[in-house]
Amino acid sequence: MTSLPARVVFVAGLSGSGKTTAMAALEDLSFYCVDNLPPALIGQFLDLCAKSTPPIRKIALAIDTRESAFLQALPTVVRELRGGGTDLELLFLDASNAALVNRYRETRRVHPLSPSGSVEEGIEAERQLLTELSGLADFVIDTTPLNVHQLREAVVRYVVGGARPTVVNLTSFGFRFAPPSSAELLFDVRFLPNPHFDPNLRDRTGQDPEVAEYVLKNERAAALMTRLRDLLGFLLPLYDVEGKAYVTVGVGCTGGRHRSVAIVDTLARELRADGREVNVSHRDVEKSS
Repeated sequence: MTSLPARVVFVAGLSGSGKTTAMAALEDLSFYCVDNLPPALIGQFLDLCAKSTPPIRKIALAIDTRESAFLQALPTVVRELRGGGTDLELLFLDASNAALVNRYRETRRVHPLSPSGSVEEGIEAERQLLTELSGLADFVIDTTPLNVHQLREAVVRYVVGGARPTVVNLTSFGFRFAPPSSAELLFDVRFLPNPHFDPNLRDRTGQDPEVAEYVLKNERAAALMTRLRDLLGFLLPLYDVEGKAYVTVGVGCTGGRHRSVAIVDTLARELRADGREVNVSHRDVEKSS
C-alpha cells in the first residue's frame, strides 16, 4: 500500500446518537465523507485516496451497525491501520437508552437491529455489538444532553481544537432576474444613486472605481454601510458559537451590475480585514441591464 492520507476519522456509535450530524460537521471541515463502506474495502479506498491527484488528505468514514458481520470485522481493521502507521482516530457517539428511545419515538422510525421488535431490544443488541469498537475510541461524546448545534460544535472542537468561524458568502444580484434562493439574509439597495442613469457610467460595473464612488459617496450609502457592519458584527459571532458553517448574504439592485456589486465588494474588503473568510459572487454582473 502507498502512503496513506494524513488523517482518517471513523465515526461510530449507537443508531440515533447523531452520526449524521457529526458527518455533516466533518464535511463542513473539508473532510471527504463516506458512509457505510464495508471493512474489507477500507484499505483499498484509503489507497485510492492517497494515489489521487492531489491526494485526499482528510477522510471521514461513518460506521454502520446494520450489518453485524461487517461491524465485527471493524476492530481488526482499526488495529491493522493504526499498526501500519495510519493517523486514524475513532470518534464514538453514545447516548442514554432513554434519550435514544425518545428520538426514535419522535421520528417514528424502527431500530435497524430490531425491525419487528421493540426499540429497547434493538438498542441493547447494538450496544453489545459495539462494545469492542467503543473500547478503541479516541474520543467519546455523550449526545444525551446535546442538540444538533451543540453536537456539531463538540465535533468541530475535537477535530480542529475550536469552532471554525462562519464563512460569509456575499452575492450581488438584480431583482430583475429574481433574488437568489440560497440567500439567508437579503438586502435591497435600490434606494442608492443609480449609475445606470449616468451615460458615462452605464456600461461599466460596480467593480469600476468611479462607479463605486458614485454609489458609495453619499449619506445614504454611508448610513447603510454602518448599519450592515453593525448587523453582521452582531450576527456573525453568534453564528460562530452555533457552529453555522456559512451564511449567504444577498445584496440586490435593479439589474445587479452597479449598486449591489459595489456594496458587496466593499463589505467583502471590510470583513476580510477583520479576518473573516468571505466568498464573493456577482451573479448578474454580465447580464444586460
